[in-house]
Amino acid sequence: MNRLPWWMGGILMSGLLLLTFSTFGADRPIGASTYVPYFAGIIFDLDPEKYGYLKHIANSGAWEGVMLFGALLGGFVTSVFITKSFRFSLIPTGWKKYKNNSVLSRLLWSFFSGFIMIIGARMAGGCTSGHFMSGMSQMAVSSMIFGGVVLVVVIITGRLFYNVKEK
Repeated sequence: MNRLPWWMGGILMSGLLLLTFSTFGADRPIGASTYVPYFAGIIFDLDPEKYGYLKHIANSGAWEGVMLFGALLGGFVTSVFITKSFRFSLIPTGWKKYKNNSVLSRLLWSFFSGFIMIIGARMAGGCTSGHFMSGMSQMAVSSMIFGGVVLVVVIITGRLFYNVKEK
């Protein structure tokens, strides 16, 4: 199967961002973390009057959950029917090759690193997807700093993880 050129992804992402920022779309930036407190409020029947943040996120939390479900469903459909590349694995091949075969080790490291990353994203005033997609497209300083720090940490982590030595 032929893949789309890299620049086509940029054009499609720009179109998505223009739509979500427009009044025809969501009329707000793309993010993904607001759905968590939104659905927690629904599941635990929390009163928005008592928890003011729930009132503040009432509109955004609803569509973000639908967007994330659509992304999950779209990725599944694409990998099963279009690219025929779907596989389920708790331990990716790179982890097996460079680390170990332990599912517990993989899950613990994934949770720990994800937790650290989301703490950093919240300290910068957003969520990871919000910073990378919406914040950087708007040239937000906090998103640029977050993206720069993530890039440096990814390079360092990659070198440590893959045991890359300079030649």
